[in-house]
Amino acid sequence: MNPERADVRFMQGNEAVAEAALYAGLRFYAGYPITPSTEIAEILSKRLPDAGGTFIQMEDEIASLCTIIGASLTGLKVMTATSGPGFSLMQEAIGYAVMAEVPSVIVNVQRGGPSTGLPTAVAQGDVNQARWGAHGDHSIVTLTASNLQDVFLMTVEGFNMAETYRTPVILLFDEIVGHMREKVVIPKPGEIEIIERLWTSVREGTNFHPYLRREDGRLPMSAFGGVHRYNVTGLVHDMWGFPSTDPGIAYDLLHHLVDKLENRADSMAHYKEYFIDDAQVLLISYGSAARSALQMVADRRKRGAKLGLLELQSLWPFPRETVREACEGRTHILVVEMNMGQVCHEVKKVVSRPERVFLANRFDGVFISPEDILRVLNMIQGKGV
Repeated sequence: MNPERADVRFMQGNEAVAEAALYAGLRFYAGYPITPSTEIAEILSKRLPDAGGTFIQMEDEIASLCTIIGASLTGLKVMTATSGPGFSLMQEAIGYAVMAEVPSVIVNVQRGGPSTGLPTAVAQGDVNQARWGAHGDHSIVTLTASNLQDVFLMTVEGFNMAETYRTPVILLFDEIVGHMREKVVIPKPGEIEIIERLWTSVREGTNFHPYLRREDGRLPMSAFGGVHRYNVTGLVHDMWGFPSTDPGIAYDLLHHLVDKLENRADSMAHYKEYFIDDAQVLLISYGSAARSALQMVADRRKRGAKLGLLELQSLWPFPRETVREACEGRTHILVVEMNMGQVCHEVKKVVSRPERVFLANRFDGVFISPEDILRVLNMIQGKGV
């Protein structure tokens, strides 16, 4: 290939995830195949060893996440991928990664649920599970996208956030996004900034504090099994990593785990705006549902309707101020998603007039269409169905 020419490919969404992970520096993948995420494992089983990394097919999803946590502690960039039931099995280990502050990337290509649900059908029902599946007070990063170029960008960003904040990052896509095919321009090396692991400058033989924060809040790491000895635990721990029941240590640690993300919710937020400057009605959507929302907005704009769309790419921490400001002054807010209103509930919590927030949704395994959304808009505007 001519190095001066852009690397343009026609690929599947799950393939875009795999290619972006390699671009971000993925070197260890452990996973258990499950529809509709299986292609990620299939592609990386070939591509990752060729790139000098390691691929392991595990016996289940619990082992998959525990294994990438261990690999990350040795210094590697890691990822696993799954779908609904597998994501449920991972929750205890996600909590462990939060508490032990282990950089890791978890892809959930959503399918209908609960339980084994609708294995090959589209859904967006895991928004709340991504946020609240792990027990205890904590925060989490969850990113999504509606087109494959953004899937690539959000996957790279997920790796960058995992390294910056020493935290698990969830990439929450859906079956439509995972299985559709589009053009993707693969950025040249260096075109997107890649955040690398922050290593400690503490010399061998010197006391190392793996949980002692720098002034900027980041925690330098040391590769486990290397020159420093330290403890890793899911228990409340001190700056050395040793378990503690001291109330002051517990208070400070839990505040740190929450504040390092929640206090940056809006500065970390990724979103896209369409036609919102003069919009009287604002649609809010994400993932593949945003594609139908944008089509409906564009169609009605041609007829003079003042509609706009806010597409969320950061779901957690929820971009409260971004959403509140975007909703200010609109006659109606219409949240478009494929569940029973998981993001709609969050929008109602942050706006000044929640009675003007409505939901256009499907949760039957069928992709929500522009016509589905228009029917709801007509009802709330008193125009009939």
